[in-house]
Parts: sequence; structure tokens; C-alpha cells
Amino acid sequence: MSKIREAFENGKAFIAFVTCGDPDLETTMSCVRAAVENGADLIELGIPFSDPTAEGPVIQGANLRALTGGVTTDDIFGMVRKLRRDVKVPMVFMTYANVIFSYGAERFFFTCREIGIDGVILPDLPFEEKGEFLDVCHTHGVDLISLVAPTSENRIAMIAREAEGFLYVVSSLGVTGTRSEIKTDLAAIVEVIRQNTDIPCAIGFGISTPEQARKMAGLSDGAIVGSAIIKIIEKYGREAAPHVGAYVREMKAGIKPPVR
Repeated sequence: MSKIREAFENGKAFIAFVTCGDPDLETTMSCVRAAVENGADLIELGIPFSDPTAEGPVIQGANLRALTGGVTTDDIFGMVRKLRRDVKVPMVFMTYANVIFSYGAERFFFTCREIGIDGVILPDLPFEEKGEFLDVCHTHGVDLISLVAPTSENRIAMIAREAEGFLYVVSSLGVTGTRSEIKTDLAAIVEVIRQNTDIPCAIGFGISTPEQARKMAGLSDGAIVGSAIIKIIEKYGREAAPHVGAYVREMKAGIKPPVR
């Protein structure tokens, strides 16, 4: 069974995203540990890419800072090895197909299994083309996590039926970034998912406040937050970890249902 399911076993999951190497890998490690210590149930690690098409300006900036700092995929693999000495929650990579192609898919997914990466999210990989990576993912026991967007419409059921790990539900059209309001009819999307799979689903893109997280986790099995965390790291740099921890604690508290 997928280790990712563990993230959803204790109620609603809080999923935290960080870009690896922004501003450096030591800071990334301290922010991941702070997030986990304060209640993050699953960590998404962004492998930086020069053309991150799904990302808004905040995460684009993080990608640029990390790449300018010279971080490589091998450096990130080494960082995950260190994290896995004490970080027990599921961890997944979020990156782009080109990163894997240029590294070599077989070598990439072999290393994922070796260092304890449980899944991979590729926002630029169309569902119809996932076969390019699916076999090698399965060979090495790595979940290829699918995304469902508001534009998926009649494809949602098909994507859900073939889902593994968890389903990443994109809250809004456009790129990542914090939003003051999320207007998509997510309840209808989640309903179709529920009819077609028992794989958990979590909502991401645009969530930044405990109120938004509570609402999104109320509709689904969890909330994913990236840009709001990256903003904290951008603001505090190498001193960001305690601030990330405090933010994650507040967000995790926000998604817990009130005690009756």
C-alpha cells in the first residue's frame, strides 16, 4: 500500500510545499523539519526548473533563487537522504518532466526509492502521456500523483479511477499563488472523485489562511500550501524555519474540525 496514505490517516492532512535550495539546502532542511514538527502530514519538495509553467511569481522567484545558487538534482537527493534520518512523514517531489528526462527516468526513480521519496507530481505531464513514466514509477514503487483541474470536467472520473498516492485538486484556473477568494465549484469535482476512487484528494493553489485551509479541507481530505510558505522563506531567508513552523502550526490548527 502507498505510504502516502499515512498522511491522511489522522484526520485532515496539511501538506506543505517548499522549493529545494531557496535560499540554500540547509534552510530547506530546517524549514521541512519545522513544518513536520508543527503538524505537516506530507511534504512536497519542489525540484527547481528554469521554466516552471504552473507556478506564479512567488514560486518562480524561489526557483530562480535556487538555480542561481547552483542547486542540482543530485544535491537535492543528498538533502533528502539527510532528512530521512529523522523525517518520517511521506515526502513527494514536485517538478517538471524535463528535469526527469534530462536526469534519466530510470536513474531518477531508482534514486527516489533509494532515498525514501514516495511520489512525484509533474504538473506539465498531461494525463494522456503519463505512460511515459508510469512503468518506471511502478518498477521502483513511486506513486505518480495526478492533478485534477477545473478544466478537467469529463476527464475527472477517468483520472480518479487511475489515481495513486493522492489526487491533487487544483482549486483555480491559472498558476500557483495566494488568492483572496476561491470560487471554483470544488464540491462538485470532489464528488466525482469520491464516486470513482477511495484514494484521498487534497486541494491546492491559492490557499494561504487558516479559514481557507479549513474550508478546503472540509471539502476534501486535506489542504496544500506552497506560495504562502515560500513568501515566509523569501522574507526571512536563512532565519525562516521558526516562522515557517509557527505558520504551519496555525494552518494545521485551522483544518482540525472543532471539538463538539
